[in-house]
Amino acid sequence: MTSVIDIFNSKIERPLALTIGFFDGVHLGHRYLVSELSELAKKRDFASAVLTFRTHPRQVLHSDYIPSLLTTADEKIALLKDTGVDYVVMTEFTQDLSMLTAQEFMRLLHDKLNVRCLMIGYDHRFGHNRSEKFEDYVRFGKEIGIEVVQSSPLVIDGINVSSSAVRKTISEGDVAKAAKLLGREYSLAGTVVKGFQVGRTIGFPTANIAYDDSRMLPKDGVYAARVTVESHLYDAMLYIGSRPTVNTGKTSVEAYLFDFSDDIYGKNVNVRFVDRIRDSIKFDSIEELKKQLGKDEIKAKKLMANSL
Repeated sequence: MTSVIDIFNSKIERPLALTIGFFDGVHLGHRYLVSELSELAKKRDFASAVLTFRTHPRQVLHSDYIPSLLTTADEKIALLKDTGVDYVVMTEFTQDLSMLTAQEFMRLLHDKLNVRCLMIGYDHRFGHNRSEKFEDYVRFGKEIGIEVVQSSPLVIDGINVSSSAVRKTISEGDVAKAAKLLGREYSLAGTVVKGFQVGRTIGFPTANIAYDDSRMLPKDGVYAARVTVESHLYDAMLYIGSRPTVNTGKTSVEAYLFDFSDDIYGKNVNVRFVDRIRDSIKFDSIEELKKQLGKDEIKAKKLMANSL
């Protein structure tokens, strides 16, 4: 069973093989890295560990930085535990930590966590100013007593799988491609709150979802989706945007659950994006909007059926 610990209040007797990163999204590239780490740990008879941070380092270094994250901290922990790694080391990124050189940070890992092998992601840099190269990490490791190895990238459809690559596909609305890189459908958790209730007046009652502002939203538009409510999964279509036809002026996330009529205000829900249906469009009338929503529902059901 995977244990979750903190670098500053834990002491591990068994030698560790460890890798470091923010691991936003815990996509297939991250999973590939952890699988390489686990194999290496097994060969060395070490325990395996992933070190990550609860808060994005850029939020500490730049107070005006607003993250656009693929996972919350709790989601990330759950996904990392699912990889089967022995330890998830979750700590806060602080100003003091940011001032450590790569060599000082590696010594901290050695002394605090008993790290004896450090696997570096193919594109990862750490330490103050992040100026060192992989060869420098190897040299520091020899001085400290840490073997340093480098992982290889995972390539899917010609793309080096990374959090940046996943964000790009989501920002473009290509949630189907994002799912290929993540190894699962991109999801968003939230709570159902009172909305403008325009949808129910035209036969498409929607659940207005309040979500964590730090989470990344796909490009505005209409999507085929699956929504979990109290462990029950429903097919749905979901709208992201400012509702140009009714001029509310606010960006919203609204889900229309098929064959569903329960009152779910205040309920926690989880949305899984299946595919994109269309862009957000301003219609000349509510009647035109209603007709288009009927077409969207037909297309969403076809997309959902094809994705099974």
